[in-house]
Amino acid sequence: MYFDFFGLKEAPFRITPNTDYWYAGGQRGDLLAALLYAVGQGEGIVKVVGEVGSGKTMLCRKLAAQLPDAVDSVYLGNPTLAPDDMLAAILADLGETPADGRQARLAQLNTVLLARHAAGRRVVVFVEEAQGIALESLEFLRLLTNLETASDKLLQIVLFGQPELDTLLADPRIRQLKDRITVSLRLPPLTETDIADYLRTRLAVAGYRGPDLFAPPLIAGIARLSGGLSRRINVLADKTLLAAYAGQTHTLTAAHLDAAAGDAEMPVPPSSRRGRHRWAWLTAGLAAGLGLLAFVAWHALSRPATPPRPAQVGEPPAPAAPSVPELAAQTLDWLAAAAPGTFIIQVGSAKEAAEAAVLMGSLNAAMPQPVRVFHGLSQGQPAWLILAGEFTSRHAASTALRKLPAAPGNAPFLRTVGKLRTVALPTGQ
Repeated sequence: MYFDFFGLKEAPFRITPNTDYWYAGGQRGDLLAALLYAVGQGEGIVKVVGEVGSGKTMLCRKLAAQLPDAVDSVYLGNPTLAPDDMLAAILADLGETPADGRQARLAQLNTVLLARHAAGRRVVVFVEEAQGIALESLEFLRLLTNLETASDKLLQIVLFGQPELDTLLADPRIRQLKDRITVSLRLPPLTETDIADYLRTRLAVAGYRGPDLFAPPLIAGIARLSGGLSRRINVLADKTLLAAYAGQTHTLTAAHLDAAAGDAEMPVPPSSRRGRHRWAWLTAGLAAGLGLLAFVAWHALSRPATPPRPAQVGEPPAPAAPSVPELAAQTLDWLAAAAPGTFIIQVGSAKEAAEAAVLMGSLNAAMPQPVRVFHGLSQGQPAWLILAGEFTSRHAASTALRKLPAAPGNAPFLRTVGKLRTVALPTGQ
């Protein structure tokens, strides 16, 4: 709601990782360069550790987008997968229909990797939330790195995890895996100077062209409250702008930041709590208004685009437009019949069905068809995913992806039918 008020074309501080908002400061650019070099070498296991909300997923997606054309990437975002399911997910992401049984899948993967190696291609697997992987599955990942030719490894693995990953790797039962780690990187929190630059960068990408909105005292407050973690910075900045909009002022103050911290349940210094209740009421009322707008938009999207023609005598009423859960159920039917190697583009995601309906209504007319809704796990959490297109090859899907304008607050990326099947949820969940 505050976009026009501050001269923005879209939300600058969404917590969904969008590579359009990539920030190379705070050593992020150096880490990306180191990862690209490590992947280019194709040797050993690479490890990246960072606190919750420090930007690991953003770094992972930026790395995937920057890979050379000859490198194919596989993404494993579910740390609870058993070894057999990991194999199935890797094969599906590579466009293959997984065979039955572990040994058959291992042989199948080896054959696929050898064929790609012969064609001058390599494969890298990105593993997120690696601190949550069972020891058995971590050891299995190590064994996958044994797939090789006489001179080259066929598969490289990059682990992204929280600091607990280091504790996990200290377990003597997986010391062989730890010995395979050739590059170990740490994602540091942003400094106060970094945060000022980070906020300016994101605002500029979102279309802001005015003077700095966040004065140095506010930057210091955000640094203190966020601990330099980008996700917290985004939450605080977004809610601070919302509080200022509620007060109809373009001048952001400590009171607005206090309101943002309170709404986000972050601790507020005792000396600055005065006036917090007044802003809390304003932001609560504004949040309720946002919820109402989402409902109204969803309701409007569920109606026909033009006024319905009055029903004639004896004519049955026109059927209602399907709801998001109904559309998701149709997607599950399609998913069950489609080839596992079919590629689709995920153009957005939402936590609630109403938000998904609004997102669908905002899509550009050039979006590949058909557009589907899928209810599944996204980074381990239930979400409504917006999917576009249906492609029989990665090349065709990638071509369509490059032409695609980004949906609001989301970075489109490729998925396969086989991978989606592993994270599907009933539409009632």
